[in-house]
Amino acid sequence: MPAGGRPTVRSRRLGSTLRRYRETAGLDQPDAAEAITKSVSKISRMESGHTSASGLEVRTLLDLYGVEDLDERARLLEWARKSNERGWWIDYQVAVESGHVDHIALEHEATYIRAWEPVLVPGLLQTPEYTEAVIAIGPRSVQPEEVVELTKLRRERQRRIEEGGASFAAIIWEPALTALCSEPSVNKGQLGHLLDAGKRQNVTIQLLPASASLVAGMSSGFAAFSFGVEANVEAVTLDNPAHTNVVEAPEDLARYVNVFDQLRSAALPPDNSAERIRELLEDVLPHEEVKA
Repeated sequence: MPAGGRPTVRSRRLGSTLRRYRETAGLDQPDAAEAITKSVSKISRMESGHTSASGLEVRTLLDLYGVEDLDERARLLEWARKSNERGWWIDYQVAVESGHVDHIALEHEATYIRAWEPVLVPGLLQTPEYTEAVIAIGPRSVQPEEVVELTKLRRERQRRIEEGGASFAAIIWEPALTALCSEPSVNKGQLGHLLDAGKRQNVTIQLLPASASLVAGMSSGFAAFSFGVEANVEAVTLDNPAHTNVVEAPEDLARYVNVFDQLRSAALPPDNSAERIRELLEDVLPHEEVKA
């Protein structure tokens, strides 16, 4: 059973992929159960991510389903091998909602991340000072020591982008930057950090103009994750005050891809976005020199 008695991101992704291949092959769960000499219940729990699949079971099922692509087989076998692996984020001594743990796990595994943020700076682009301000006014009461720990956790998550482990494309609605917070020094640091981050080869930042309110209203903020060489979206996460929800159904993912593409088309190009961020920085500190 996956660690903690609940499906992990890896076990759930593996299970849903095996189910999709089974259905494409025109087979039912009894066919799969017979192939690995297990019960139909085992197949059902495996496909829901509640039960781990061994490497031998995965290879047998992929043979049965006619999956011959060597890269895809290697990827699914890696998921099986790591399905119960303990994530580094478990070491942080702070309570993190289970859905957000899934978000961190997806973020850690992704090769390409897209984010749409109409209200805040995306977490992967936040400075520690801005993160502290956001956590302090969050939906639940947080003790000072928790603020410190949560800020450290977010900083650790950012290393994957800073070290080039994944590509990151962010679209931010302009009002999220024109009203950052009440502290000019925090605003200065955050806007400057966005300019620096946008210079990275693996980071793209675009601003959606404030005037594009109808486009911005299409969706609340979300993050989309891809895991292979191709930037095909395989999971989307949505935050609300109570939970972080993970979307994995193909038809739902297609809708979010469409929304992101519309937002990207309406947003300023990266160079123009950087110029607009410089202008906002000049407004925050009109008497100080702004780095190009």
